[in-house]
Amino acid sequence: MLYRFLQIVFRLLFYTVFRTRVYGRENIPKEGAVILAANHASNIDPPLMASLIERPVSYMAKIELFENPIFGAAIRRCHAFPVKRGASDRGAIKAAVTVLKEGHMLGLFPEGTRSKTGELQKAEAGIALIASMTGAPIVPVAILNSHRIFANGGLLPQLRIMYGAPISFQGDRKSKEALDAFSAEIMAHIERMRDALSKM
Repeated sequence: MLYRFLQIVFRLLFYTVFRTRVYGRENIPKEGAVILAANHASNIDPPLMASLIERPVSYMAKIELFENPIFGAAIRRCHAFPVKRGASDRGAIKAAVTVLKEGHMLGLFPEGTRSKTGELQKAEAGIALIASMTGAPIVPVAILNSHRIFANGGLLPQLRIMYGAPISFQGDRKSKEALDAFSAEIMAHIERMRDALSKM
């Protein structure tokens, strides 16, 4: 109930206040495990990516957000689970794998942290590892202009988001080179989509 209520609220916010344009929703599989992989430049990116589609999305969230009992309980009800940043958190990876093996949708930001300038950063290894462990397809997601919210006079920029065609890991999951190459491939897809969004 809480997730659905917030989804409606955020959807109204993005469509009316930020005049959001959405492309490629037909690329999202209607069922089964899926990883949404997006560039990350603002705290608004998680609700943006999740509220504009029908299927619920689970997210990793930094463990500090769960320290407040009320807020922590609320985000758990919205399918979030904690992760320790700056360290290899096996518990978070296990939780992510469980989400996917149960046939749900997982939202990840391959860069691992927000880009203050909006420029794309190198992907970390985690997303390729999770994809290789589960076989879940990845839907690359490009977000444009979220870094401009309340920055440099850009109070209410028009947001644009594109969901790309699914891609899957085909290499050896024990090979660091194969995992790194797949992470780079994901970011390349996002970069191409962002370039396309900027010309629309």
